[in-house]
Amino acid sequence: MMAFASAGAVWIAGWWLNTRLAHGPSSDSRRVSLLIPAIFGITILIMWEILVRGLGISAVILPPPSMIGARFAAEIPLLWADFNQTIIKGALVGYVLGTLSAFAMAILADRSDFLTRGILPVGSFMAALPIVGTAPIFVKWLGSGPESKVAVVAVMIFFPILVNTVAGLRDTTAMQRDLMRTYGAGYWATLLKLRLPAAMPFIFNGLKIATTLALIGAIVAEFFGSPTVGMGFRISTSVGQLALDLVWAEIVVAALAGSAFYGLVAFIESRVTFWHPSQR
Repeated sequence: MMAFASAGAVWIAGWWLNTRLAHGPSSDSRRVSLLIPAIFGITILIMWEILVRGLGISAVILPPPSMIGARFAAEIPLLWADFNQTIIKGALVGYVLGTLSAFAMAILADRSDFLTRGILPVGSFMAALPIVGTAPIFVKWLGSGPESKVAVVAVMIFFPILVNTVAGLRDTTAMQRDLMRTYGAGYWATLLKLRLPAAMPFIFNGLKIATTLALIGAIVAEFFGSPTVGMGFRISTSVGQLALDLVWAEIVVAALAGSAFYGLVAFIESRVTFWHPSQR
């Protein structure tokens, strides 16, 4: 009961502090907008620590945050090697290749109504395929190196970006297109000066969705074959060894990498689409 009472007291204190900040005179400031979620996260971590230790939960079931933090600090070289293998060589390379391929296919589909009608339904079908079914196939075809992870990531993000890009390129009115033709603009001039800028909110929506898909694809693909390094490999082997603190340390790395990747894309979006109502 003491554990629950202590955790409840921490929750009440965090709730009271955040309420004061949210309704204070500086509630709209950037500092407060960052401080409120930070306090919420710290509150959750403290409650987690109190409940795990107070209830005597085994570290094999759920390690406390202090143990995860200690393991994280002790395994930084190992975590960096896994990050480099999974995120840099797998997710990031696959993200770039999948994005470029989707853009190229979107331009082709935009110029061919037959291709648009044919590829979008196929894209919806391919996007629904489970990664646990496609990842082993690519590992079998391309081996257990980074190439198979790059292929899995590229396929996973290809169709969300393709569908959003095609939809964005069609998000111009007939009057706008007629005006460009009146000025004597051809297809490429209209694409670059009118349709592509208008499609940017759609394109960035697809790019933001793809950030999480790329991370998931690279990690899950390593479950089905990987050299003795990588986040997916480390998670699967550490679970078998009951080293749950290392598993959670890898999860922390994945969460930080995913948040940073998403934040970078959102930052670029705010600079590119500053004119859009969603950015005002």
